[in-house]
Amino acid sequence: MIQHYGPASTTAQSSFKGTPSVISSLTSPQAISRSHQQPSLWDCSLIPTVQLPATARTEGPVSWTGRHLLLLFKKEVSLSYNRKKMLFWLLALLILCGFLWNYKRQLKIANITDKYIFITGCDTGFGNLAARTFDKKGFHVIAACLTESGSTALKAETSERLHTVLLDVTDPENVKRAAQWVKNQVGEKGLWGLINNAGILGVLAPNDWLTVDDYREPVEVNLFGLISVTLNMLPLVKKARGRVINVSSIGGRLAFGGGGYSPSKYAVEGFNDSLRRDMKAFGVHVACIEPGLFKTNLSDPEKAAEKKLAIWKHLSPDIKQQYGESYIKKSLEQLKGTASFVNVDLSLVVECMDHALTSVFPKTRYAAGKDAKTFWIPLSHMPAVLQDFLLLKQKVELANPKAV
Repeated sequence: MIQHYGPASTTAQSSFKGTPSVISSLTSPQAISRSHQQPSLWDCSLIPTVQLPATARTEGPVSWTGRHLLLLFKKEVSLSYNRKKMLFWLLALLILCGFLWNYKRQLKIANITDKYIFITGCDTGFGNLAARTFDKKGFHVIAACLTESGSTALKAETSERLHTVLLDVTDPENVKRAAQWVKNQVGEKGLWGLINNAGILGVLAPNDWLTVDDYREPVEVNLFGLISVTLNMLPLVKKARGRVINVSSIGGRLAFGGGGYSPSKYAVEGFNDSLRRDMKAFGVHVACIEPGLFKTNLSDPEKAAEKKLAIWKHLSPDIKQQYGESYIKKSLEQLKGTASFVNVDLSLVVECMDHALTSVFPKTRYAAGKDAKTFWIPLSHMPAVLQDFLLLKQKVELANPKAV
């Protein structure tokens, strides 16, 4: 039943100076009729929020609208509180997950003094530093060196626990003999760690300068040598339920130059992934390390420039005309200039090896070096058009590419 209030409405209106239109709209018969017929949320949301004084509080439609708006306000406050509470617990959960993740990564295996590891390419660079580092930690290190001089120098800097073996990873018979010798050394304990570190750069030059033989050497060493060593040592690693660590490169994620280096490293990445899945059932963890540009004998800019110049001298006149004499001069200067921004701290790579060997929960992939983490690896996930734009921006322009 609808009641009309004369004096009461007058009193309410007199109490709201400056808002006669609001009170009029609230107390009009049409508004009262509509509010009783359809008291929905949408109708009430159109009515301004007004707090009536005590003298204006009456029973009926006006008081019903006030109660409804109060309920809506309380509901909004409750939802806002619940959202803040949910965000708080979500943040707390993320912090807890981060703490547990970091704690999990710091857990180390026990009894490393009883474990044997085999490292290839220990004459210089990453392998040499790794052999010395893990020897100090207490591992039984078996270091494979290519030269007698490299073996002798390494023995002079390490303890009696460390043994060296001369190894050419491209010689299958040499690899088999080395594997048998390692088997006799480790006995029933097996081989806890295999670090495939040996590798060469080969020639860095435009692909149309090269022959198949220019690709063959880095592929033989970086890929087939790595596979040969792995297959021969794998039974010993499976016995120890140990670790295989393959040193790849950012060149296995992005081809930054022509030649056999990047194709070999791309192939290493593929072999690493398939091996990781195959060995999971045996409790063997397979990890891949992707270093950026480091100052080692492998990536010596002077040697790379010499090889590139030697290739240039034997090119056909047509190729030389297309590229131009200015190209070879500028490209050699650019190649030598890379020495100014390469990583010099080799321990960054060895730290990745250490974590892959000793962590209870090792990673699947490790990026080593600031350039790898901030440029090369992120760029490898980007569209090809962006990769080409950034990499071609650094290329030296050809003199006459249309002279074909």
